[in-house]
Amino acid sequence: MNTVITIIYLIGVPLLVMQLAKRWTWIEKVSPMSVLYIIGLAVANLLPSNNGIFNVDLDTNTLFCNIAVPLAIPLMLMGCDMQGWQVGKAFKVFLSGLLSVLLVTLAGYYVFRPGYNDSQGFAQVCAVATGIYTGGIPNMGAIKQAVGMPDQTYLYITSYDLIVTGLYLVFVILFGKVVFRKLLPAAKVATEKNAEKQQNGTASTEKVRPFDKEHLKTTLLAIALTLAIATISYAVSLLTSKDGSPNMTVLILLLTTLAIAASFLPPMKRQQQSFDLGLYCVYVFCLAIATACNVREMDIAGSLPILYYLGFIIAGSLVLQILFAKMLKIDGDSVMVCSVALVNSPPFVPLAAALLNNKDIVVLGITIGLLGYMLGNYLGIGIYHLLLAIG
Repeated sequence: MNTVITIIYLIGVPLLVMQLAKRWTWIEKVSPMSVLYIIGLAVANLLPSNNGIFNVDLDTNTLFCNIAVPLAIPLMLMGCDMQGWQVGKAFKVFLSGLLSVLLVTLAGYYVFRPGYNDSQGFAQVCAVATGIYTGGIPNMGAIKQAVGMPDQTYLYITSYDLIVTGLYLVFVILFGKVVFRKLLPAAKVATEKNAEKQQNGTASTEKVRPFDKEHLKTTLLAIALTLAIATISYAVSLLTSKDGSPNMTVLILLLTTLAIAASFLPPMKRQQQSFDLGLYCVYVFCLAIATACNVREMDIAGSLPILYYLGFIIAGSLVLQILFAKMLKIDGDSVMVCSVALVNSPPFVPLAAALLNNKDIVVLGITIGLLGYMLGNYLGIGIYHLLLAIG
């Protein structure tokens, strides 16, 4: 019974919020994702366990978390305009973000190491943190084994990472768009397209209308292509995995490549309804990821220097990245999606693009995330041996 109720909750609440957004303008102003994130956090942390009314089925919730993004990425990419893609800009944004993370990670090692009894142990923490915030969770596990980190320390890092990245995600959802666009130049492409929309009287991407009769045929084609792309990508990611779980680098890379290829099909070129349907998947993901964040089950007091260190990395790298962006004249949308791709990993890129109402930023963010996946292991293990050498 809980499984059925959870499915209705995860599918129905985003639809309800979207419908309410048409009547209540304040939901559009704060973003439906902000509302969904707050609802998910409230369900996870305020409802008592075994309340007899609604208990989330965690397996079902995890399933929705896992399938929403592989569906959202191709749907959103197929609705993008690939003609404006700039490789040079992508590398400039990525390198500024990468350098910010590396500098703050190394600086934080010397700031917080005195509060940690074991220097070598904290070098291991630094190595794994480097892997997380330049790559993602797959890099985290690989570096943990490579540097010989104890299981207990690894458990602390995973718990604290959920806390600090969760708080950062709250910041991005509630204030990110305003902060990044206030501090940095506006994205030219996004500005021009928004101005064009205002002149033509068209709606923003926040108003999802994928099932209008006028667009139903294209929508069904987008769904069919997405299911095919997701199935192929998932199958290949399993075949290339050594532990039986999907190879995330291969999965994201294939989803991106096949979706970009599909975007050039004549029926799919710059189709807004494909992006809108992907946006709905992002809403479902946002609700599911927030519902999974139960602070009551985390061991927060286990090893606080690690928690402070991870928080320092996220806050410090963000400040440094904004400073670099000012010097390099990088727009706020690109910096925000780069930061989300590095801190929260590529699956959160569609969420950032939806918040910015800039669908053409998806390719940039996923590219940055993939580069991070590829380099994360090398950087984490390299920094570990560097710290051991210099002390």
